[in-house]
Amino acid sequence: MDKKEEIVLGFMKDKDYVPMKAKEIAMILGVPKKEYPNFLKILDNLENSFKIGKNKKNKYRVIEENYQEGIYRRNAKGFGFVKIEGQEDEVYISKENSMQALNGDKVLVEIIEEKNKIKSAEGKIKRIIKREKDTVVGTFQNNRTFGFVVPDDRNFGTDIFISKNDFGKARNGHKVLVKITKYPSKGKKAEGKIIEVLGGPNEAGVDMLSLIKEYNLPYRFPEPVVKEAESFGDKIDKKEIEKRVDLRDNIIFTIDGEDAKDLDDAVRVVKLENGNYRLDVHIADVSHYVKEGSLLDREALIRGTSIYMLGRVIPMIPRQLSNGLCSLNAGQDRLTLSCIMEINSKGDVVSSEVYKSVIRVTERMNYHDVQKIIDRSDNEVLKKYEKYIKDFDLMAELANILKEKRLSNGYLNLDIPESKIELDIQGRPVSVGRYETSFSNEIIEQFMLSANETIAEKFYWLDAPFIYRVHEEPDLDKVKELNKFLFNFGLKVKISNEKVYPKEVSKILEEIKGTEQEKVISTLILRTLKVARYESENKGHFGIASKYYCHFTSPIRRYPDLFIHRIISKYLDESYDVSENFVEDFKEKAEERAMQSSEREKIATKVERDSEDLKKAEYMENKIGEEYEGIVSSVTQFGIFVELENTIEGLVRFDNMGNEYFIYDEDRKQLIGEKSGKTYRIGDRVKIKVISANKMLRQIDFSIID
Repeated sequence: MDKKEEIVLGFMKDKDYVPMKAKEIAMILGVPKKEYPNFLKILDNLENSFKIGKNKKNKYRVIEENYQEGIYRRNAKGFGFVKIEGQEDEVYISKENSMQALNGDKVLVEIIEEKNKIKSAEGKIKRIIKREKDTVVGTFQNNRTFGFVVPDDRNFGTDIFISKNDFGKARNGHKVLVKITKYPSKGKKAEGKIIEVLGGPNEAGVDMLSLIKEYNLPYRFPEPVVKEAESFGDKIDKKEIEKRVDLRDNIIFTIDGEDAKDLDDAVRVVKLENGNYRLDVHIADVSHYVKEGSLLDREALIRGTSIYMLGRVIPMIPRQLSNGLCSLNAGQDRLTLSCIMEINSKGDVVSSEVYKSVIRVTERMNYHDVQKIIDRSDNEVLKKYEKYIKDFDLMAELANILKEKRLSNGYLNLDIPESKIELDIQGRPVSVGRYETSFSNEIIEQFMLSANETIAEKFYWLDAPFIYRVHEEPDLDKVKELNKFLFNFGLKVKISNEKVYPKEVSKILEEIKGTEQEKVISTLILRTLKVARYESENKGHFGIASKYYCHFTSPIRRYPDLFIHRIISKYLDESYDVSENFVEDFKEKAEERAMQSSEREKIATKVERDSEDLKKAEYMENKIGEEYEGIVSSVTQFGIFVELENTIEGLVRFDNMGNEYFIYDEDRKQLIGEKSGKTYRIGDRVKIKVISANKMLRQIDFSIID
């Protein structure tokens, strides 16, 4: 609700207010004649959001009932939940009270039953404020005189009826993009028109293209944006070099995965005479090219983040910059923002400096080779990088100190393995396994954490307009629920004075390290924690156990990093004496862009997860009938999820658990057989058989083998 709406609503809520017509309210509030049409829009907005209503005489009054806006999340079975901003718990919506809202719609909900100890609040959707989608990706089913599109999103809420005139060139079984022309109402399905045929379900690339269309991702850059990126050429301006600290003769390394193409951070560690370490972190100065309000900037803000789908990247900025002029490629002159930190033997940053620089990376290293150097495990690699061995030893030494300090502060070392999915030339999965990381990955992680913390703290005390990475402490009720489960393992997260401290969670993680239950308990702890987000206000980071934290180190692929680079550059250019107008203007922008970046991050995370689930299901389509061992990763009211050693997870429904009824014990997260007393708990090792896998539904089903 904007300020003008608040003024009008405040006027109507006054105890002396009596119902009035629009013109009477406008007269009393002194609305100028030329502003009257806008005033009527304000009244319409308040009426549409059920804040006010009209009687038979067209006089306005305040509606006393409690209606709230939120996003509807529908379940395939018809019921759903509404997530209200700022509230931890969601509101349950039965099928009868859903008003045929579709998954993702913005709705107005009335609370009809308050939350209690047994169940969450229940609501009734009063109005659909905004439809989340007007296009849907799905599979076309041709019934000759008419057809249907079955959405890929199982929770969407309706198949879409297609009249014969609207088939276009679609054939039965094709993946298509359909434009919704009529939303469902009074028991009728939605209607639509096929606007694009994506291809057959098994054609190479169609699955990833379907995801792109489903989430309406901007996967092509507009021509003017590309031209703006190309206008910088492939060499940096010599005049710009003269304005910066020249570090091109320094030994500097990038350390990344072997396939990485957008290299935005470079590092070096030096031992000082006083025994302290100097950590140099150099970050690509993308803000030098992507200026505030430019075409590149507007496009980057729309995207918010680069998206890494399997075999495909949707970059935030065009490749001419992301893989070219901004990427810290070895042997090339590059513009950077440098964060130089002096760190003592306890891991404390005792002093720091930030400045604009120009660098020339000495060597482009990968994690595997750096690990081999640290371990002294490959003579060929050791010989190749012989003159830099001491540099990498020093990096490992400092990284260990930083990690030790963070762990003692309560840093949550959640070691949840990621999946590594290899595709053939046609994009089909040929292997699925765990993505193996080593200490060399942690070296870069520790250095980037230090730079992010140092920058966040520095600009917090300057009271600069900024975007922080915020991770608030978990909800107490959720921690108490977690403790009910941890009790089975003799573990407990201690709560002091109704507050949870990172150290207490960190102790649990250290205790389970190396056990069979580590992955499962770590995942449950992760689910208990709140989701990190971007905010213009610093609220600390629970997971890192840090008072000050931001994202500074990846401006090629994250908009918040790019935004704060602009702030930093402005403060450096103005010798930290910036105008009040700049501060006010960018504080407002920080708030808006933090919110936009958080939303885009959620979409990117979901797309990346869906692309993995899709390929895992496709991989298992060829494994029907095969048997594996796995660990129970989740227990629900309809069955158990089992995760295999290769990170693939499948559902074992009650029907596939033997011939008996199972009782669900929510507190202990276990199922108990009614006759046999057989229990299935999170962390149990079980043997399963693959009984079905569906790539399009991203679904895998197992059965238990006794």
